[in-house]
Amino acid sequence: MNATAMPFFLDGRQRHYLATHTPFYYTPRTSLVSWLPDHLLTLAVPVVAYWALSIFFHILDTSGWKWLDRYRLHESEEVKSRNLVSRGQVFWAVIFQQFVQTALGLWWIEEMPVGADVDHLANMLRLAEPMARAVTLVFGEKTGSQILATQGAEGLYTLYWWAIPSAKFFLGMFIIDTWQYFLHRAMHMNTFLYKKFHSYHHRLYVPYAYGALYNHPLEGFLLDTVGAVLAEWIANLSTREAMLLFGISTFKTVDDHCGYKLPWDPLQLISSNNADYHDIHHQVIGIKSNFSQPFFIHWDAILGTRMTRKDIELRRQKQQQKAHKTQ
Repeated sequence: MNATAMPFFLDGRQRHYLATHTPFYYTPRTSLVSWLPDHLLTLAVPVVAYWALSIFFHILDTSGWKWLDRYRLHESEEVKSRNLVSRGQVFWAVIFQQFVQTALGLWWIEEMPVGADVDHLANMLRLAEPMARAVTLVFGEKTGSQILATQGAEGLYTLYWWAIPSAKFFLGMFIIDTWQYFLHRAMHMNTFLYKKFHSYHHRLYVPYAYGALYNHPLEGFLLDTVGAVLAEWIANLSTREAMLLFGISTFKTVDDHCGYKLPWDPLQLISSNNADYHDIHHQVIGIKSNFSQPFFIHWDAILGTRMTRKDIELRRQKQQQKAHKTQ
């Protein structure tokens, strides 16, 4: 881009700042793994993340460590006695879903420029004029011009490298949460959809980590694959942004089914939508509650489908009081 096209507030110092500063997460490498293009790595990350975390929790499940008992949501024998499907059946069903998901991903995903192949400076300069208009609109012509002259490059850097990617990432999370909440809720409220499709997942009365994606194949396609595609498309995610979203989403889905309430688990600390919250949904008393997954619980809270352990206790107390009155 030549000098005449430069925004009015970007002098040589500010242009140099934009050309030479990148955030810690950026790498100019055109592929994060030398032997695998990033668009294919984006498809591999959810599979690797799923089994890596599942194996960790499976080790805990089979360890026999007594100190873990205080964190288990269910006893190990309860998993064996109450679930209606074997671990082997669950394993192969998940493998099949991931095969379908990856095959469809190969058809959908496109190879896009990444790393040094992207002209980040040109992209930032395209944002400069809209940012300048916004700053002068908020702060006025005089003050806004002063801000742009002294801190314009820093503001543009922050906008391009942090604000926009963060907004896109949270939009992607919101889209996945919204898609899964309403489809999941429909699967429970419609008898045909529940019996024909979603009842597969609820054969796991007591969830465990690698059963997170145990679904009817059609439901798995609609709930997980289509939701991910919509999030990437609507939020206009870059290849690496999609990779991060899909990886964290997968970790969160596995963790929500892990069967442990761990005080040191970061995935259970960042949101109320955790293993304990989703476990309530897998019980008879909560089967028409707690539809939110995998990130946050705002739709349950807004639409009145949230249930907590305290709610369960209050409901049981009312049932006991009612039973006493009828005696």
